[in-house]
Amino acid sequence: MSKSVPRTPTLEDVARVAGVSRATVSRVINGIRNVDADIQETVREAIRTTGYTPNQAARSLVTRRAGTIALVMSGAGVEGDEFAKAAFADPFFGRVAGGVVAYVRTQGVHPVLMLAETTTARLEVLDFLRRGNADGALLVSTHPEDPLPGMLTEHNLPAVLFARPVRPLPISYVDLAHQDGGSLAADHLVARGCQRVVTICGPLDVPAAQDRLAGFRTSLENHGYPYLPIAEGDFTQQSGETAMQRLLLDHPDLDGVFAANDLMAHGAVLVLQKAGRRVPDDVAVVGFDDSPPALASRPRLTTVRQPVEEMAAEMARLLLARIEDPDQPPRQVVFNPTLIVRDSA
Repeated sequence: MSKSVPRTPTLEDVARVAGVSRATVSRVINGIRNVDADIQETVREAIRTTGYTPNQAARSLVTRRAGTIALVMSGAGVEGDEFAKAAFADPFFGRVAGGVVAYVRTQGVHPVLMLAETTTARLEVLDFLRRGNADGALLVSTHPEDPLPGMLTEHNLPAVLFARPVRPLPISYVDLAHQDGGSLAADHLVARGCQRVVTICGPLDVPAAQDRLAGFRTSLENHGYPYLPIAEGDFTQQSGETAMQRLLLDHPDLDGVFAANDLMAHGAVLVLQKAGRRVPDDVAVVGFDDSPPALASRPRLTTVRQPVEEMAAEMARLLLARIEDPDQPPRQVVFNPTLIVRDSA
């Protein structure tokens, strides 16, 4: 005797369990707003009870949406496998991806990861969105002159950036009050008694790096320390090591270091320790981001926290709101940094 195959739950089953019409269930599933909140929750509970799974293809015909968004890592300088390796090795991008996924999965939306490091790859992203394969894009760019944000706005495609664009564009973004973060680092080093402070800044064509340096410099000046030796890095650990070696050579009596991200701060700590400088007894070090390298460093880094996961979730929220209402004007949401005091300063 053959076993019977369990019947797939239907829209009618959900309606029967919820005690509403089939049309009401359909409106809830398709995100149509004119349904009372209590009824919406009753329908969702009935969906969970019955195990009903909406037919995405049929749903897309009604809503004209794919139920998918593109998470795009865009940049320049390296291509292909090397770009992918660099992207996935960066703890920052991992935090962004984690924050996006944690939010959109609660909304029944699926992210698609795309890399856009070349002109061809950027055109592929544009074509993917224009064909309706994704409803919008979340863009994390590593290159200040990246043309992709302008390409997206030119074609009126829903998109949200992580960090403000170098040039004004009609596009939503989330960002951090980076100058305030730099000020927090300077205030803390001065409060510790540091008098010969140096900084390892990020690439000076990147707005975030400019702002972190400006906030740090201004706060030091306000404390009566107008002279600030600077070495530029590129946000990698190796660049932090190279910059710290140069600063130590030029300013051997330094007693405080602010690095514009944790990877560079970690590199600075390694160089200082190799040179026989105790951290924080001889030299205090403050990083930026509060990323995994801050905890991996020994001593653990005092750092300025950038709430990347929360910022990424807000990116996704802004994008879904724009997809829901295409006439929404662009929005900018700026988060506040906090100082996390650990062992290095």
